Amino acid sequence: MTAEKLKQAVGEIKTRRKDIIDKLVQFASTDSLLFWANNDDLVKKQEQLWSPVLSWANREFNSQYTATRGLEVPEPDEFSQANLKCFMENLSDKELAAFYLASVNMKSELLAAALVKGHISAEQAFDAAYLEELWQSEHWGKESASEQKRQCLKQELRDIEQFLR
Repeated sequence: MTAEKLKQAVGEIKTRRKDIIDKLVQFASTDSLLFWANNDDLVKKQEQLWSPVLSWANREFNSQYTATRGLEVPEPDEFSQANLKCFMENLSDKELAAFYLASVNMKSELLAAALVKGHISAEQAFDAAYLEELWQSEHWGKESASEQKRQCLKQELRDIEQFLR
């Protein structure tokens, strides 16, 4: 991700801040950290990488994010959504731009929040966000196009982290 793309995101935040926050809040109930696998091996890895972030987010936002197994979207918790919205509203334009780009990259606002607040590094965020893909490539083999794409996404997270610091 170029510095120019990050600067453009800050400009977009300045002009559409409320709309962007409202859209992000709508997607909170579909955060990838809330959808756990049915495979016990994978669940162990999710417990290692995802549980600490979920616990941190629940403390940080005074929320009740809970994971589910399967693809059924849990009923949105209005209290948790309101607290996440308040969190986003208190971010600077630069932090909100980073949060937005990271959450889109990882399909997880909880991971994005942990990254923006320095609770986890870009490497940890990547490992958690792409855990299922990385697990599948370990078990079924690597596919070069997917591996290349993941490396680009990993670099974007590093760029976001550098932008914030």
